[in-house]
Amino acid sequence: MTLGELVEPENIVPEMKAADRWQAIDELIDNLVASGKIRPEHRQEVVDVVRKREESMSTGIGFGIGIPHASTSLIYDVVAAFGRSRSGIDFAALDNQDVQLVTLLLVPQGQFQKHLHTLATIAKQLHKKELRQALIDAPNDASSIIELLQEKTANK
Repeated sequence: MTLGELVEPENIVPEMKAADRWQAIDELIDNLVASGKIRPEHRQEVVDVVRKREESMSTGIGFGIGIPHASTSLIYDVVAAFGRSRSGIDFAALDNQDVQLVTLLLVPQGQFQKHLHTLATIAKQLHKKELRQALIDAPNDASSIIELLQEKTANK
């Protein structure tokens, strides 16, 4: 599943307000709650599982990319939110650089292979410098960003 297929327009935050990875996780989970992808009563449990995974090792993978992710029994389909921060977010990334592009990925519990495959696909797509730069330069609206994601990550 490509990033363009996975993220829906309402789950794009064109300019994140977060200053650090914990705020970024909260901001993207709040987006998923607001769009109905996560039930409001499950919000804190989802935050806890993503934070627990993040505490074991930062998901700031370098090149300005952060991919916080977790498995949870509180969802039934893979869900994702995408955020951009032109000013950068302190994500304790592996390369010590701020993160500008954040994809929050949630996978249903017990779908380990799907989790790994989706995570690897997103990382591979975002490692392309051309895509990263296009996303950073895109207009400040979700429709421009989703259009770019769909165009640049389509399986060809």
